[in-house]
Amino acid sequence: MRPRTIVLTGVGWLVALIFLMPYAQMLLTALKPEPELTRSPGGYVPQHWKFGNFVDVWSQSDIWQSIQVSLIVSAVATLVTLVCALPAAYYTARNRFRGRGAFLLLVLVTQMFAPTALVVGIFREMVALNLTDTLLALILVNSAFNLPFCVWILHGYFASIPRELEEAAFLDGAGRLGALTRVTLPISMPGVVTAVVYTFISAWNEYIVALTISSSPNRKPLTVAIPSFVTLYQEHWQFLFATSLIAIVPVVILFVFIERYLVGGLTAGSVK
Repeated sequence: MRPRTIVLTGVGWLVALIFLMPYAQMLLTALKPEPELTRSPGGYVPQHWKFGNFVDVWSQSDIWQSIQVSLIVSAVATLVTLVCALPAAYYTARNRFRGRGAFLLLVLVTQMFAPTALVVGIFREMVALNLTDTLLALILVNSAFNLPFCVWILHGYFASIPRELEEAAFLDGAGRLGALTRVTLPISMPGVVTAVVYTFISAWNEYIVALTISSSPNRKPLTVAIPSFVTLYQEHWQFLFATSLIAIVPVVILFVFIERYLVGGLTAGSVK
């Protein structure tokens, strides 16, 4: 093995360990009994391993209800975003019309506005619509904030696909919808998967807006429920980190299921 390969491999492992260290700290803290967490100074490795923390967190909190809320909001927001972004991106990629450039620029500019800066306006709008403390409000807000990115990235994928492929489908008797679903979408699957992953993770991790417009315990997503383990009156750090690790599982499962579609789309056409 060449020295350069050895150095690059070592640097790669070092970078990976640096990124994995916070997760290792989370896991070790989640496996500590509560007395070890309140004692100072505390060790890095638990002296007494308590695997029951991952079981106790389910019985001592409404964590399952919060997971259900997060799954519903993230899944529906992703679906709504795709339903709106696909036709918008396809139309702007295949048609030239007045104001097209301004529209795409506006889509890009909207990414500059963070939910934190607009949270007061969002709350007042939800009050006017009588949607405060509802799942519909969370779905609408997450869909709106993720829609511009999805339109932009899908527009780029659709624009890179030659028109001749769709024209060949037209000659075979396919309509516009048939050409889109049978020709364009399969080729642009990496873009669709990227939009799905980005929207789902953004909705799953959203905190500020959910904290502002959700008040009932049965309507709080997981991101709002996790900090409730450490408050002025209680400190359950082991439950906080255990729940944080549980929150990673749905995202990992999502990647496991869609990785083959992403990799398959990226390598399509690379071999004749």
